[in-house]
Amino acid sequence: MQINFSADAAMLSASRRSSRRTAWMPLLSALLELAESRAERSWASVTFSGARHTVVLSFAGAEAVAVGERFIDALPEHEFAIPRHLVADAAVIRVDHSLLPEPRLEVEVQLLLLDEA
Repeated sequence: MQINFSADAAMLSASRRSSRRTAWMPLLSALLELAESRAERSWASVTFSGARHTVVLSFAGAEAVAVGERFIDALPEHEFAIPRHLVADAAVIRVDHSLLPEPRLEVEVQLLLLDEA
């Protein structure tokens, strides 16, 4: 799956400003169905509950690999705005680079989302 994070950020921003419903979130859900892999596992502590999400994204081609590398740099400090949830942790847990037959980057990320009370 190739992701253009600049365009995605613009689409998210536009969908937040729009008073009408957009197809952005269903589209994103459909795209995640195409991810190399994804998983969700319930998570709870004494005071919090939520879920741990793991997603593997592949970036193929030199331009896409550059975008993937920017994604790796930005993810840990990114401020997420997800209604009724707090992203308590966002981490890159695996990165695989390959050059042949074309540049390719595979990134596994894990996010802990807590339910807001």
